[in-house]
Amino acid sequence: MDIRPLTSDYAVSPQIAPADLPQIRAAGYTCVICNRPDSENPLPLQSAAMAQAARDAGLDYVYNPVTPGALSDENVRIQRETLPRGKVLAYCASGNRSSVVWSLAQAGRQSTDSLIETARRYGYDLEPFRARIDGLAQG
Repeated sequence: MDIRPLTSDYAVSPQIAPADLPQIRAAGYTCVICNRPDSENPLPLQSAAMAQAARDAGLDYVYNPVTPGALSDENVRIQRETLPRGKVLAYCASGNRSSVVWSLAQAGRQSTDSLIETARRYGYDLEPFRARIDGLAQG
């Protein structure tokens, strides 16, 4: 498991497994967001199995699938509404989509430069999303 804390309350990770969830809970996380569509995963890693394993570990679970190249305003809304739930770990295949949707959800709450730099520290290039972040920040 490779947890990458973008803030003190939000981290991203490549794909996790049900066996990782007790360790995630022990690390202080209270909510897990899956940003990976079920179609990308075998049954044991799909949302129904992961949601049950998260509940068994004492975690909230939110399924917010981000389809590559089709990140929607609804994805951003769900991510934004989930962030206040406490310490959140979001995952996808590599952590990139979870970084992108986080930056869009934080638009206007942090500067675009800060959002892009935070993700860059963990190897995620959000520069192609600069205009969209700026647009969300303005309105």
